Amino acid sequence: MPFEAFTPFTVGTASGVDIHGVKSGEGGEGPPLLLLHGHPQTHMIWHRCADELARHFTVIATDLRGYGASSKPQGDPEHVTYSKRAMAADQVEVMRHFGYERFLVCAHDRGARVAHRMALDHADAVERLMLLDIAPTLAMYEQTDRTFATLYFHWFFLIQPAPLPETLIGQNTDFYIERTMGNRHAGLAPFSPEALDAYRAALREPGAVHAICEDYRASATIDLEHDRADLERGHKVSCPLRVLWGEEGAIERCFDPLDEWRKVARDVSGRALACGHYIPEEAGAELVSEMLAFFEATER
Repeated sequence: MPFEAFTPFTVGTASGVDIHGVKSGEGGEGPPLLLLHGHPQTHMIWHRCADELARHFTVIATDLRGYGASSKPQGDPEHVTYSKRAMAADQVEVMRHFGYERFLVCAHDRGARVAHRMALDHADAVERLMLLDIAPTLAMYEQTDRTFATLYFHWFFLIQPAPLPETLIGQNTDFYIERTMGNRHAGLAPFSPEALDAYRAALREPGAVHAICEDYRASATIDLEHDRADLERGHKVSCPLRVLWGEEGAIERCFDPLDEWRKVARDVSGRALACGHYIPEEAGAELVSEMLAFFEATER
C-alpha cells in the first residue's frame, strides 16, 4: 500500500481551510521537503517516489485546497478563494505547523503554480524549488495559439462561468478523470489501478468539481493580475529553481521552458526527461535522482 510508513494529518489554516496530507516517519529525518500535486490528482501522484525520498528528507505531501481530502470552499466572484496566493499561504501554514520555517519544494502541474507563487510571496520560506512540466501561467495565456488551446483544452473549458463545466463534468466524473489523464501520449498506462481509483474517488466528493473549476478560473483572472504586478516591479523568484519537463509532453511543443522561467526567476536550470506530462508517475526513479542531486546541494 502506498504511504504505509507515512502518518496522515489534517491542519487547519487561519483562513478556515483544512489541508490534508501525509508525513514521513514519526519524527521525520532529513531536511523538510514539501510535495505538491497537479490536476486532477491528489498527493497520491507521489506514491512511486515517496518511500525513496523519505530516506533522505522529511517528506510532507499534501492535497491542495479544493483537491483530495482537503477543504473545498465555495468560490467567490473575484476567484480570490482559489488564487494561487491563497493556496500558497495554506501550504506555508502547514509547514510552519510542523515547525519548518524554511523548506524545499517539488511541485507538479497546478501544484507547481502554487509553488511559484509561494516562492514569490514567501521567499524566506522556500530554500530550493523544483517545478515539473509547466511554464509560467502568464506566459502560457499570453502566447496561446491553436496548438496550445488544443492540447490544453481543459484550461479554456474549466474557466467557463458556473455552472456550465460543473454540470457537464458532474454527469460523469470518472469519464473526466479518464479522458483528461488518458489523453496524453501514454494513455492511462502510467497510473496504477490504486492511484486511478483514488483520483476518481476524490473528484466524486461534494464540491470537488466546483473547486477545480475555481482553481482554473483564478489562474485566468486574479493570478494573472498578481503575475503582471510582479513583472512590473521586477520581482522574481530568488531561490535556485530547477525546471523539468517531459519530452513526450506538450510544454516544449508550445514554449521554451527555460527561456520563459528565466524571465521570472534569477537562478534557473533544467532539462527534459524521457517521459510525458505526469513525471512523478512516469519517471519516478529519474525524478528522484534529479531531486537528490538538486536538493542535497543545500548540504554542501
